[in-house]
Amino acid sequence: MKFRKAMALLLTGAMVFTMAGCGSSGSGDSSSGDSSDKKSESGSGDVELSVTIWDSNQEPGLTEIMNDFTEKTGIKTKVSVVKWDEYWTLLESGASGGSLPDVFWMHSNESQRYMSNDMLLDLTDKIAESSEIDPANYPEDIWGLYTYDDKYYAVPKDIDTIALWYNKKMFDEAGLEYPTADWTWDDVTEAAKKLTKDDGSQYGLCLRNDNNQAGYYNLIYDNGGYIINDDKTKSGMDDPKTVEAMEMLEGWIKDGVLPPIETMSENGEDVLLESGKVAMVPQGSWMIAAFRDNEYTAENCDCVELPKSATTGRRASLYNGLGWAAAANTEHPEEAWQLIEYLGSKEAQEKQAELGVTMSAYTGTSEAWAKSANFNLQAYINMMDDMEIRPYSRSTVTWENKNSEILKSVYSGDKTMADACKEMAEQMNESLAEEQQ
Repeated sequence: MKFRKAMALLLTGAMVFTMAGCGSSGSGDSSSGDSSDKKSESGSGDVELSVTIWDSNQEPGLTEIMNDFTEKTGIKTKVSVVKWDEYWTLLESGASGGSLPDVFWMHSNESQRYMSNDMLLDLTDKIAESSEIDPANYPEDIWGLYTYDDKYYAVPKDIDTIALWYNKKMFDEAGLEYPTADWTWDDVTEAAKKLTKDDGSQYGLCLRNDNNQAGYYNLIYDNGGYIINDDKTKSGMDDPKTVEAMEMLEGWIKDGVLPPIETMSENGEDVLLESGKVAMVPQGSWMIAAFRDNEYTAENCDCVELPKSATTGRRASLYNGLGWAAAANTEHPEEAWQLIEYLGSKEAQEKQAELGVTMSAYTGTSEAWAKSANFNLQAYINMMDDMEIRPYSRSTVTWENKNSEILKSVYSGDKTMADACKEMAEQMNESLAEEQQ
């Protein structure tokens, strides 16, 4: 399928994204970093690959790794950081005009659309021939995110899990013990009430309506519910166990332990934690570089494993993983593959972990990441004991955005959670049915 024909389908997708895994809440900008200018003996020294990502917190470490790549190959790279909300608009615009970056991040929200419309370079044969990339060395579910019609279109970049962040200073002032791995969500509820101040200067907990992977999805799986069935034909948002889990979130809203929806709409959960406005917030491992480099969180905050369900005893973590992909029409397919192969190699994945960029997808390399900052990052490693891949389908963006809007009415008190869950299930089922046509 040609690019312009494919874009007729791509442009039907919604381009306003919910908060998703792997750095979507991280800051981005238009800065760029150039790698070394050394030329290789193979003649690739005149090639400069354009590389686009969305998380400025990861850019310094990734640029250092790409400089290593240039030293080895002579192939130069130019990294551009584009904010999450603008990133997909840029990709879609670039695809429409036939000018996608050479190499870029791919996310499970959009991978199905881009792969099915021939927008990404087919890496299947390259991976089969590679001495560096063996699919067995990465989580099978992450490969699944970037596989279409039994072909590979990206190499796993990272893996992420979720943990509970807490403000030690606030707990100390309230005379409360810090959260432990033995906590249940009921313990979170009780602590959140005690940590919330009547004057609105401090809230015990923070969880936005559009925070699914790091937020309410985990509650649902802990309670035995689900988001979407295995064959992606039915929503589980109206499942009784899902509704029961979501009603815990409704309880937090009614108890006033969460900031008002207006406050959370204007400030990300990370910003509220970094500014000392909230005592607890579930966050993904992709946020570590930001919290490490923030003076307030570095001094006052730490993390622990997510709480367990008091009913089922389960402690699940939603997980995801980005993929390094290349444009199908890149002018430098061989060089783009060389970069992707290197970024997915054990050598580069180990360095990514050691630099604290993020947890790495290559099996056994994330232990180094756990030592990259003065936080209890082992909590994130421990959350790998029970993981659920982030739910997705070809229309993920469409139904996730609608779910976020529906949940707003619960936060504002205009709708019960039970009614909202029923409405979310109905709209998801409509989108999933359209996918089958």
